[in-house]
Amino acid sequence: MAGGPYRIAGLDWAVLWDEAAGTHVYVRDADIVMLGGRILFAGRAAELPAEYASLPADIDGSGLMAMPGLVDVHSHPATEPMNRGLFDELGSPGLYYSSLYEYMPVFRSDAASKPDCARVAYAEMLLSGVTTVVDLSTPWAGWLDVAAESGLRVCLAPMFRSASWTTTNGHTVTYSWDEAGGRRALAQALDLIDAAATHGCGRLAGMVAPAQIDTCTAELLQDSFAAATRRGVPWQVHAAQSIVEFHEITRRHGVTPVQWLDRLGVLAPHSIVGHGIFLDDHPSTPWHTKTDLAVLAGRDAAIAHCPTVFARRGYALRDFGRYRAAGVRIGIGTDTYPHTMLDDLRLAAYLGRIQAGTPDAASTRAVFEAATVAGAAMLGRRDIGRLSAQGCADLVLVDLGHPMMRPAIDPVRSLIFSCDDRAIHSVYVDGRQVVTRGKVLTIDYQAATDRLVAEQARIVGSVAQRDRLGRTADMLIPSTFAIRQA
Repeated sequence: MAGGPYRIAGLDWAVLWDEAAGTHVYVRDADIVMLGGRILFAGRAAELPAEYASLPADIDGSGLMAMPGLVDVHSHPATEPMNRGLFDELGSPGLYYSSLYEYMPVFRSDAASKPDCARVAYAEMLLSGVTTVVDLSTPWAGWLDVAAESGLRVCLAPMFRSASWTTTNGHTVTYSWDEAGGRRALAQALDLIDAAATHGCGRLAGMVAPAQIDTCTAELLQDSFAAATRRGVPWQVHAAQSIVEFHEITRRHGVTPVQWLDRLGVLAPHSIVGHGIFLDDHPSTPWHTKTDLAVLAGRDAAIAHCPTVFARRGYALRDFGRYRAAGVRIGIGTDTYPHTMLDDLRLAAYLGRIQAGTPDAASTRAVFEAATVAGAAMLGRRDIGRLSAQGCADLVLVDLGHPMMRPAIDPVRSLIFSCDDRAIHSVYVDGRQVVTRGKVLTIDYQAATDRLVAEQARIVGSVAQRDRLGRTADMLIPSTFAIRQA
């Protein structure tokens, strides 16, 4: 694109933004013109302005569909790829099968492995059509540089907290408090957020992210919310994410996690509740009130919905359509491995329909909007998550000729429910091509994965040193099948 406008001509299909209707629309035989990371034109080829008509077709769009890049509002790239093959069935029975309290600290990636964990996750996101991601991580050396290297648009959300948790018996959780340490971590996080905003790549931003509602003091939650408000950036906290946490907050404060956040005054249009599953009317956490959903809607707070990580534990949001009907804004996040966003769109639709007992509860349009314009709005952005003139040139080209896309009578529906990321042809972020024909151009995905295999072996090999009962990985995670010895 250097030196002049860049034209994708004669697209069979394009998912473009109709500003008057306030929705995505399909357009046949479309052109897109980009320059300097912005879209100059996106519309029917027959309506291409004369000033662009003489431009050469840099890409022949026949057989392709253009759609907006996806917005992943909740992920943990620096840690989750380490858990592949480990956490699919691992949870503490005495803690409602959560893996948070007993096993995550045992298997967690360390400083040496985080860069390649992040590279693997970033590559998987790009290959599934993600162009913007919220990266919730504990700060690590080189984070900004690896994020910039990825080619993604990354919203860094450095996590901080006042307490750490542990379990000594597998059925109760204790908290070790260090309030001064939490305040120092907040200050460090704000410095990192400020550095992201001024990074030379121009694609980094920040989000204020107290780690979990149960590990942060009221003061830390309120002070961090005030800091986010002053900076004009979003604020996100894990809340209503586990049954253990629900019981802990009701024990401490006599109200639900959502009600506690509301009492603290930290629910607002720039607030995001990570997960938000265990409300006061969820079957797993029945409470004497039934107001949490109305509270979230009344404050215009948003939910970062991550279906995969909870489906592993046998839980689901109750339900996608009900939240939306109540007026609660929902975005979608990958959270865990694999960081394949299209998988999460499909699972969000299916689980939403199962929970509601009707396919009307989670339509293709609804989940696609959650992963595009709704996610963008949660980040305070109107120039991503949609394809329109003057918006960011963040877009995905889909191969309509892939056998699993055909017949493509409704190509977005085919992509989500039939083909998945197999048909992702190209990805552009800020006008720069970062994926071509299934290959990431910014990250050596294979090399990062090779290194991660070695790092996982190292960490798995030392699990007994960190486990409360000295158990090895083989004891904690029995193989699916017996391994026959020679």
